[in-house]
Amino acid sequence: MAGEAVRETAVDGSRPAESAAQEPRKSQEPQRSAGIPSARRPETSGTPDNPRTPASTRTPANPWILARPGRPTRRAWVLVTVGTLLSLALYGFVRHAVGVDMVDMVVYRAEGNTVRHGTDLYTMVVPKFDLVATYPPFAALMFVPTTYFPVEALRVLVTAMNLLLLGAVALFSFRLVGWPGRSVRPIAAVALVGVGIWLEPVWATLKYGQINLLIACLVLADLTRPDHARSKGLLIGIAAGLKLTPGVFGVYLLLTGRPRAALASFGGFLGTALLGWIALPNASERFWTHYLYDSHRVGVTHIPDNQSLRGALARLLHERDPGLSWAVLAAVVALIGLGTAVYATRSNRHLPRAEAWGVVCAAVTALLISPVSWTHHWVWCVPALVLLTAEAVTEQQRPRGARHLRWRLILAGGLVTFLGYGMWLTPHSPRRSIALQFWQQPISSIYAVFGLLLLGVALARAVRRNRVASAAGKIRSTEPPARPTRLTSYAAASGPHAGR
Repeated sequence: MAGEAVRETAVDGSRPAESAAQEPRKSQEPQRSAGIPSARRPETSGTPDNPRTPASTRTPANPWILARPGRPTRRAWVLVTVGTLLSLALYGFVRHAVGVDMVDMVVYRAEGNTVRHGTDLYTMVVPKFDLVATYPPFAALMFVPTTYFPVEALRVLVTAMNLLLLGAVALFSFRLVGWPGRSVRPIAAVALVGVGIWLEPVWATLKYGQINLLIACLVLADLTRPDHARSKGLLIGIAAGLKLTPGVFGVYLLLTGRPRAALASFGGFLGTALLGWIALPNASERFWTHYLYDSHRVGVTHIPDNQSLRGALARLLHERDPGLSWAVLAAVVALIGLGTAVYATRSNRHLPRAEAWGVVCAAVTALLISPVSWTHHWVWCVPALVLLTAEAVTEQQRPRGARHLRWRLILAGGLVTFLGYGMWLTPHSPRRSIALQFWQQPISSIYAVFGLLLLGVALARAVRRNRVASAAGKIRSTEPPARPTRLTSYAAASGPHAGR
């Protein structure tokens, strides 16, 4: 009867007298175990994967996408799968039309060959492309298995592996952000693969046969593990042994109060260096004492392919080597970027998705301050866009009067940045790229510009959230104590210590 009365009330807003009379008085009694009246408590728990994310940000079920138990429908799976396959087919057609040689994969294979045959690693030159080895010796050891495959077969294998890694990066990004719900993540990852291959950093990674998606996977897999995991940080150290830039995340772990994970990352990195030194002592001695500090070894750094602060500053100042001005700017951005990452992460009490904001800020900082950040290094746009999408969806779920366009505009800016291929619209020759016009500067450095803006947005958001929370705390502390009501007086009188 009570259930029928509730349904009748929900329909016409009135309650029959008979139903009201038969309703038990149990709901009017206080909860003696809690010592407070029976009232709905605010939901403060986070998502299962990210306890720092408020539960209010969870994605509601869409009846068209989700079945009744909360899982995607067969219809949704078919549509998403077909759409992704069509996108991959179109990618294959375009890839064949433009002629992809996967030059970096060829260099990796050549590095592995030098290790197998005992030749000099850092004097090796790939004849067709005139490229040399630039990674630590440990990376060359890891490239040895590629020498057992013909180049054509290796192209197919590396492309397939990178597509799988893109799906894994999507899943790790969803876990980091805490959005969408677990049941939706597999189908969302499939959809992201279909869309993600057209992001310029991902396209360039596939085009050159790069290992950037592998690096991102190792780092994200480590950062999404619980803080109490004993080996957390080890994968970051291994990633830094392949490419040095991920070492920034070890510093991030240390500054955010996770020294054990930071030490694990440093230990993992030292382990890769030691392994390389044992296997390739001469190459290791020359790399760590000389080649590491020669940024010109990787190529011309002032062309628009380089989306780091150094490349942007070189084009802006019309200097091939900015030198001191770049060092000062990089130091300032490193302090601000890492400071923003730490501040966002430590604001987890008031900032939804605080860990995700911290990780994205750390990644953007590493890309900005690195002497060379080729466009394919910016595959960190995948977790960044997932984070911005979660913010836009959360904003859209607010009441109509409280909605703002800010997150949708920022998300649109991110999509235009990474889907627009803007830097390729500017002159690319070393001679012409050093003499760009003023209006061409932001286009030629569009990733660096977006990275700086994203750091500013993250810092402003964390500061604003903390100010609002601080103001709310002050208001609560200055409010006079509430007068006891009849219900609370009854709860106090009938509590477990009543009469003692």
